[in-house]
Amino acid sequence: MGIWRRLLLFGGVSLRAGGGATAPLGRSRAMVCRRQLSGAESETLKQRRTQIMSRGLPKQKPIEGVKQVIVVASGKGGVGKSTTAVNLALALAANDSSKAIGLLDVDVYGPSVPKMMNLKGNPELSQSNLMRPLWNYGIACMSMGFLVEENEPVVWRGLMVMSAIEKLLRQVDWGQLDYLVVDMPPGTGDVQLSVSQNIPITGAVIVSTPQDVALMDAHKGAEMFRKVHVPVLGLVQNMSVFQCPKCKHKTHIFGADGARKLAQTLGLEVLGDIPLHLNIREASDTGQPIVFSQPESDEAKAYLRIAVEVVRRLPSPSE
Repeated sequence: MGIWRRLLLFGGVSLRAGGGATAPLGRSRAMVCRRQLSGAESETLKQRRTQIMSRGLPKQKPIEGVKQVIVVASGKGGVGKSTTAVNLALALAANDSSKAIGLLDVDVYGPSVPKMMNLKGNPELSQSNLMRPLWNYGIACMSMGFLVEENEPVVWRGLMVMSAIEKLLRQVDWGQLDYLVVDMPPGTGDVQLSVSQNIPITGAVIVSTPQDVALMDAHKGAEMFRKVHVPVLGLVQNMSVFQCPKCKHKTHIFGADGARKLAQTLGLEVLGDIPLHLNIREASDTGQPIVFSQPESDEAKAYLRIAVEVVRRLPSPSE
């Protein structure tokens, strides 16, 4: 017997044909009611379940001053999600200098934005007691990494993490932004659900390598966003190919075109391919992302093309 039926039968409430409540049920009446719990009543239960569940979900509220939110996610860690998020933010700014871009790092346990954007220090507070983002390369940035020491682990349980996410979403003075790029943690857990249910997200970008193990989790990530009604803009195939710097021979270390096959399965498109290249890694580790430090390189141009594809799939802010 389902939980909703148990509550109705043993919690002292029965359903009439008209949907009204009666007095507590005795055993004989409970048996009669149990026999009557069929098609029409089942639909009533579904409606009641939907009503109760909707009460528990937070109402989405836009981030003040932010026109569009783009989340960059992956099902698995280590596939280059943060590198993609950082370079996507810089590429959006490079492609259109009239746009104001922000970068929010909600990976509470492993924030990467401070390192990749070469930023340190604590945010200042505005007169309204909101945190002011730290800036570099023309991008406004906020991260859990600004609020704790660099080598200090964040050993928190779920409620504390959710509280931190709430602060990062609601207590930052972004000013006016055209795009806020959100670097999500890997997986499909509490943080992803909290962000998706608390703010309206314009679209999600899924990052994966072509490797089957990574693609399995990327598939789950895309399905999660669909379940919470977040449009998936497409996939980025990271570390798609390695080219030997000496002989120029190309090797598909993690497999070939795995993300394209997954995109076909999901009815999506691949936004672009990023090669496995030493320059990307070195630029990220030194806090000078490749779109900023080497804008004419093939690797930077790949991110610039991805940014074009992302914007092309976004609705106009007025829609």
